[in-house]
Amino acid sequence: MNCPLPSPPGDTVTLAHGGGGRLTNRLIEEVMIPAFGRPPGGEQHDGALLQLHGSSAIAFTTDCHVVDPLFFPGGDIGSLSIIGTLNDLAMCGAVPKWISAGFILEEGLSMSVLQRVVASMATAAANSDVRIVTGDTKVVNRGKGDGIYICTSGVGQVIPGMDVRPKRVTAGDAVLVSGDIGRHGISVLACREGISLELTIESDLAPLAGTVLALADAGVDVHCMRDLTRGGLAAALNEIATASSTSMTIAETAIPVADEVAGACEILGLDPLQSACEGRFVLFTPGDQVPAALKAMGKGAALIGVVEESTEAGVFLMTTLGTTRVLEMPSGMLLPRIC
Repeated sequence: MNCPLPSPPGDTVTLAHGGGGRLTNRLIEEVMIPAFGRPPGGEQHDGALLQLHGSSAIAFTTDCHVVDPLFFPGGDIGSLSIIGTLNDLAMCGAVPKWISAGFILEEGLSMSVLQRVVASMATAAANSDVRIVTGDTKVVNRGKGDGIYICTSGVGQVIPGMDVRPKRVTAGDAVLVSGDIGRHGISVLACREGISLELTIESDLAPLAGTVLALADAGVDVHCMRDLTRGGLAAALNEIATASSTSMTIAETAIPVADEVAGACEILGLDPLQSACEGRFVLFTPGDQVPAALKAMGKGAALIGVVEESTEAGVFLMTTLGTTRVLEMPSGMLLPRIC
C-alpha cells in the first residue's frame, strides 16, 4: 500500500494533496483561491449556489474520478462518477437535474470495459431521474492514463426554503449521521490490494437526494449537510467546525460502524472515522428537530454529537474509554485513488 505520511506542501504535488484532509485544504487556500477567488457567498461547500434573474436558485458542482480499481464490490468508476456528483448537489439542498461527462481514455483500454462503465453511468443516472446531456472524450498514449478517468459536472434546482450553508451551524445543533461509516474505503482497499476478508465488504455507494427530499418534506430545519467522501467523517466534521467557527463533541460509541468494517480497520491499522463513504452524510439541525430528522433519514441514522459554545473551533471525540481527545483533520492520505 502506498499511503503518504503527513508532510509540508513543498514544491511538488503529492498523493496526500488529493486526500481531502489538511493538505488538500492548504492546496485550495494557497494555490486555488489566490488564483480564482472565493466562491459566491465566500463559503467552501459541495457546490456553488447561483441565483439567476427571475428564477429559483440552482446548484452547480464538478468532480473528477480516478478510482483504482475501476470495479469494486458495490460499484465502479462509472456509477461512482454519477452518484458522487448527484450527492454533491444533494448536499447543497438541490434536486439533481443534469449531468455532463468528460472521459480521458488510455490507448489500449478494452472496449468492453468502456461499454461496461458507460452502461453503469447510464443506469445510475436513470435510477435518479437525471439526464446526461453533454460531454467530451480525449485519448492519451498507452501508459499515460491508467485506463480511464471521468470528470462530471452537475446542475440541480435548490429546494425552496433549503439553506444549508456551513455558517448556519450554531451552538445547540445536533450532529447526525445517515448510516454506518467507512464501507467504501475498506471495500476499495481490500479489492485493490487483494486482501481476503471473512466477509466481502461492499461500498456504501448510494444516491442521497431522496433522503434530502424526505427531510424537506418533513419540515426539518436543516442547517448544514456534508457527504463523507475523502477524509471520511473526521474531515467533514473538521471542515464544518472551521467554516462555522464552532466546537462540537462527538460520542465514539454513538457512531455506527459495521462489525466487519471495524474488524478490517483493526487488522489493517486504519481509522474508520477517516475512511471514505460514498452514500453517507452528516447533518446539523436544532436539537428539537432530531426525532423528525432521524425518521426522515431512515434506518441506520444516528445522533452522534452536539455543537457547543466555544471560543475556539474544533472537534472533540468522547472515546469508548470515557476520555476526550481532539478529532483532528486527517493530515496524510488514508488511501490514495479512492474516488
